[in-house]
Amino acid sequence: MTPYDDSPAQAVRTEPRLIDGFGRAVTYLRVSVTDRCDLRCVYCMAEHMTFLPKAEVLTLEELDRLASTFVGLGVRKLRLTGGEPLVRKGFMQLVASLSRHLRTGALDELTLTTNGTQLAQHAAELARHGVRRVNVSLDTLKPDLFRKLTRGGNLAQVIAGVDAALAAGIAIKINAVALKDDNAAELPDLIAWAHARGCDMTLIETMPLGEVEQDRTDQFLSLKDVRRTLSSFWTLDDIHHATGGPARYTRVAETGGRLGFITPLSNHFCDTCNRVRLTCTGTLHTCLGRDDASDLRAVLRSGANDGELRQAIFTAIGSKPQGHDFQIAAARPAVARHMSTTGG
Repeated sequence: MTPYDDSPAQAVRTEPRLIDGFGRAVTYLRVSVTDRCDLRCVYCMAEHMTFLPKAEVLTLEELDRLASTFVGLGVRKLRLTGGEPLVRKGFMQLVASLSRHLRTGALDELTLTTNGTQLAQHAAELARHGVRRVNVSLDTLKPDLFRKLTRGGNLAQVIAGVDAALAAGIAIKINAVALKDDNAAELPDLIAWAHARGCDMTLIETMPLGEVEQDRTDQFLSLKDVRRTLSSFWTLDDIHHATGGPARYTRVAETGGRLGFITPLSNHFCDTCNRVRLTCTGTLHTCLGRDDASDLRAVLRSGANDGELRQAIFTAIGSKPQGHDFQIAAARPAVARHMSTTGG
């Protein structure tokens, strides 16, 4: 891969240059490397998905160039997502190339979100390339329920991936979507399991993204209610722990672990939003819950030079909305695109 900006100048810390119209500095980029996944989670995608043709998906070199341009503009954290990033052919090559920004000090963190199924075989290599934290999506510890929610997934594979990553020295945060009819009663056990392994835990409200054949209105579970329930038997103390994302953290006194809450519906976090999302097709979304879109693939493939690419990014950031349009009671999703396309 071409190290587009691997130069001594990158050793100088770059001040944020991506400031939106509301004065928020964008320092966090989430990059989807593929829309494909080896699971079919019921709240994320339809059972029979039509995936993108290869020509529409950015090459590894294009992903590298775009991500590196954002780093040059002051982005300090890159999260690689999917779909499932570890199923993308050549993914570890991309990780190896982007890790140069860690070595120069231009980047504070290179991380990924994964479903964990492929993590066992890649954990050691991820650690070698400077990946220090990984988010693993896991909604249940019941094998049968896991198989149902993922439409065929193997829970043992994911647990093996978590254990392999921990053994490689990678910190793990378990992400669970709170589902009223499926895992609500199990959430305390899932939190205790994660904390016993030394993992942070984050709960996420279900979000109205994409047509997934199921009614998310019935599955919505307010995390305000979940926290109230947990507080009836645990001591939850608010802490100032920041990972660059939207979670607000507490410390569970009885387990000693950190517990985060991501509440896009019951208590949104738009006022401090510092992140944007780049899809595997090169579309930049400055808000998860809006249909805003800037086609950076077209800019790349038109032969744009670095200055033109940077200007396209500046223009997109300038149009970042103040907040999202999520409403769980709406008849239709806030946006039609699936989470697997946008990037988790």
